[in-house]
Amino acid sequence: MRIDPAFTVGPVRRRTFGSFVEHLGRCVYTGIYEPGHPTADEQGFRGDVLDLVREMGVSTVRYPGGNFVSGYRWEDGIGPVESRPKRLDLAWHSLEPNEVGTDEFMAWAKKAGVEPMMAINLGTRGVLEALDIVEYCNVPAGSDWAERRRTNGADDPYRVKMWCLGNEMDGPWQMGHKTPAEYGRIATEAARAMRMIDPDLELVACGSSGRGMETFGEWERVVLTEAYDQIDMISAHAYYWEKDSGLQEFLVSAEDMDRFIDQVGATIDAVAAARKTDKKIGISFDEWNVWYIDRDPSKPPTGDDWPIAPRLLEDNYSVADAVVVGNLLISLLRHTDRVWSASQAQLVNVIAPIMAEPGGPVWKQTTFHPFALTSANARGDVVRVLVDGPTIETGQFGDVQALDAVATWADDGAAVFVVNRHATEAMQTEIELPAGCSLVQALTLHHEDHTWKASADDDSSVGVEPNETARLDDRILSVTLPPISWTMITLATR
Repeated sequence: MRIDPAFTVGPVRRRTFGSFVEHLGRCVYTGIYEPGHPTADEQGFRGDVLDLVREMGVSTVRYPGGNFVSGYRWEDGIGPVESRPKRLDLAWHSLEPNEVGTDEFMAWAKKAGVEPMMAINLGTRGVLEALDIVEYCNVPAGSDWAERRRTNGADDPYRVKMWCLGNEMDGPWQMGHKTPAEYGRIATEAARAMRMIDPDLELVACGSSGRGMETFGEWERVVLTEAYDQIDMISAHAYYWEKDSGLQEFLVSAEDMDRFIDQVGATIDAVAAARKTDKKIGISFDEWNVWYIDRDPSKPPTGDDWPIAPRLLEDNYSVADAVVVGNLLISLLRHTDRVWSASQAQLVNVIAPIMAEPGGPVWKQTTFHPFALTSANARGDVVRVLVDGPTIETGQFGDVQALDAVATWADDGAAVFVVNRHATEAMQTEIELPAGCSLVQALTLHHEDHTWKASADDDSSVGVEPNETARLDDRILSVTLPPISWTMITLATR
């Protein structure tokens, strides 16, 4: 590999390290919120969860959905808790008690030190409801909704900047599913009206729910053609899991994310050229993760039972899953010129890096570690890494590099993030560095058993350990990378 700070892609964006809290399963109830828990504060928020959210380095949190938002009446979640209605959540076949709503989430976000990213319902509702919630959140005083917020205990406005204009409206599973032309119109109308309240909003239009959607590409073209002048970003969603094609194919999942971002970026450029505009639009990759969609925990209940906070989507992640998550973060950083915001889905209990038992302990999944370490150490500018090494033959992507890497560079330090995606072979690696660098540390996430998973009884043996093979001689850093591993190398720069 070769690293040169002249090969700058763009700045490290703190919003790359966002997460997602949806009213789904136990993400909210017995996740971030559990009155009566030994660590709960006066507002019912779990202190042990808050501590791990801060340790994880989360920058933004998208809320309240997700599929949930397309049937959500946000007014149900404000005012006295005892008078709030319970509603059927059709997206996840659950009963929503509305104990947590806009004001509670904003209070939690402040305690967690994260920027809120709000989603509005453009599935079963429309422009007027979008205006109402923006008024409630962002207008200081005087208007009806602003005064209701003040009556509800929030004297100062929340000043939410980022807003998602609906969720996955390309998906037939979505309440209020629309054609790209239908969605483009309502997104444009909502965006234009919302900016009449607050012209400085940053608005995200719905892109495709996956690169495999039949409408992918054409959806982006139609939506962007309609809404280009009114939006700032378009979303992308992607989930990966080990399929019948096997472990090796799963380990190179980031190749799909790379292509997804490149293709959406090309569509943005094509629409901009057709409109003869210099305006730049970014990508909000506001749902991404490893998610075993085809497993039983991901299937909601059915029938007459509408439970509150059922156990849904509670995947237990292996070391291999964590290596893929680390590689997906590399892809997001490598495209920092295109990806302006990202949200790992989700934060607690639901396909999450943090797990919390009702009345019991909180613990870190394997996927917690690459996220936390990348968030803590990526700063300055993103630098493209040139890789020349062995390749892996894959069914979906052809020959791809066995090693994948990105670097970040600041005046007082640099970091290299690298994965060995080979399922069986270790790699002896040499990294050519600029003059004046010194090695601070090398940490490798690896386990002899790539299927190893953390649990409430043992979340400390994942194998994020110092890599004792790392050596810096003159300008050549040599390090051995085990198979199925993620490594972070930090450097001091002169």
